[in-house]
Amino acid sequence: MTTTTNTAEATTEPAARETVLDARGVTMRFGGLTAVRDVNLTVNSGEIVGLIGPNGAGKTTFFNCLTGLYVPTEGEVRYKGTVLPPTSYKVTDAGIARTFQNIRLFHNMTVLENVLVGRHTRMKQGLWSALLRLPAFKKAEAEASQRAMELLEFIGLQDKAQHLAKNLPYGEQRKLEIARALASDPGLILLDEPTAGMNPQETRAAEELIFAIRDMGIAVLVIEHDMRFIFNLCDRVAVLVQGQKLIEGDSQTVQSDERVIAAYLGEPVADAPAEATPAEEAPAEEAPAEEAPAEEAPAKEAPAKAALSEDAPAEEDAPSEEDAPEAPADEAPADETPAAEETSSEDTPQDPGSGKENDA
Repeated sequence: MTTTTNTAEATTEPAARETVLDARGVTMRFGGLTAVRDVNLTVNSGEIVGLIGPNGAGKTTFFNCLTGLYVPTEGEVRYKGTVLPPTSYKVTDAGIARTFQNIRLFHNMTVLENVLVGRHTRMKQGLWSALLRLPAFKKAEAEASQRAMELLEFIGLQDKAQHLAKNLPYGEQRKLEIARALASDPGLILLDEPTAGMNPQETRAAEELIFAIRDMGIAVLVIEHDMRFIFNLCDRVAVLVQGQKLIEGDSQTVQSDERVIAAYLGEPVADAPAEATPAEEAPAEEAPAEEAPAEEAPAKEAPAKAALSEDAPAEEDAPSEEDAPEAPADEAPADETPAAEETSSEDTPQDPGSGKENDA
């Protein structure tokens, strides 16, 4: 018995260290836009790895490159040492399954039928066997139904096997999508925001379900915006920012990294006052410089008015302002009076009729 136990442990340890997914230099461009740039990521057997980042960081695009929905512009994706073909159904056949950010179930099919759809990739019966309903096909169909019921029991939906998928609550639809992905017997499952829209109780149930999947020996790569959920769940976390991997490590390392905090919350608050102080002082120093032109403005306006007033009737009205008691306090009227007399003396000999034209 002791020898058997040691052998089992010896075979278990290398399997846990086996690299299931190896993405090297994955780059995805759409014309002039680079959505993912030179991302490297590995996932080992029996490991839960998280992928986080702000909205638009390229997380789902990276998932699409891993699962064959997109063909990477550069780089390669290996599953257990083999380069994956750029076709989604061949990627599923190789051993990678996924869920989607927006639930993609067959709503008018039953819960059991949805799981059987995921099982189809493992059924090796041909077209004629299915059309003629040969015994081999019936046997394979019975085995697929049995496996589907086991998965429904695993996620807790065995009692709703004959219900339509559209009649399930939101949280159970998420579970059904995971069961459909597990039906293909994957070695790696990719979960795109599995707890989006869930309440705290459903989120806790999803967390326990993912731990159970890990205990089955299936590696998990998960995208999620719930930081508490992702840090409690994952062995390692990678952060994508603007299509590039910023950092990768355990939960504590990622949470304490200043670049991650800046990516989610902007620059640290401590830097804001230092930048704001010079900006506030600058207007205070410029204020006196702006007041000086404001005091000189009346002096500039006085000669300007005198230059514009060339008509004799307008100049004759000027002395009426000198009769006011406050006139001696202002020097501007004193300057205007000689200017007005000079202009009137010059206009009279040159053109005696100019005053009449202006009056008209």
